[in-house]
Amino acid sequence: MKIRDAKLNIVCGYTSSRPETDLPEIAFAGRSNVGKSSLINALMQRKRLARVGETPGKTRTINYYLVDALIEEESEVFHLVDLPGYGYANVSLDEKARWGKMVERYLKTSDNLRAVFLLVDIRHEPNANDRQMYDWITASGYQPIIIATKSDKVKRSQFQKQMKLIREGLRAPKDTAVLPFSAQNGAGREEICGKIEEILTKEPPTADIP
Repeated sequence: MKIRDAKLNIVCGYTSSRPETDLPEIAFAGRSNVGKSSLINALMQRKRLARVGETPGKTRTINYYLVDALIEEESEVFHLVDLPGYGYANVSLDEKARWGKMVERYLKTSDNLRAVFLLVDIRHEPNANDRQMYDWITASGYQPIIIATKSDKVKRSQFQKQMKLIREGLRAPKDTAVLPFSAQNGAGREEICGKIEEILTKEPPTADIP
């Protein structure tokens, strides 16, 4: 996948209505400080497309990035959707609840959503917030693709152990894809891009929403 252009296109807050667009959407979710902005910048090969802040919890809106990519010599235009980071401690309970409702509404009502990538820190067992997000995604009819970020922080010999820890911590099926990624050295970028290519070139799935 060759990125030809990528730019912030739509920003949705608590009270925003769903954007009127028919472009396919690939969403990324993860708790604050898991490295989501760094991952998006690495995937799009842009240094400052998604803002990387020293303080977690900066993303408080749903951000739609308009991407023009070349896949198998064909132009594919889609939205990469950055969902608000969750689990940030220095946020009021009311604001956390608003974030949660905003994300849940997006997952349940987006007609264009093709897939959701869920980011988890490879070094740690998923916590209650990660499990809640995983459950929201599956309850909305999607099987999340897991990205284990900060893979440069663990030895390669520990990868399989940590992958198993992540699957079991999320109570995910054994065949759930877990892709290690490092924003520091770019390891795993091609595999994630390959998944995106596969998703965009397949027929859109119909989410089985209860």
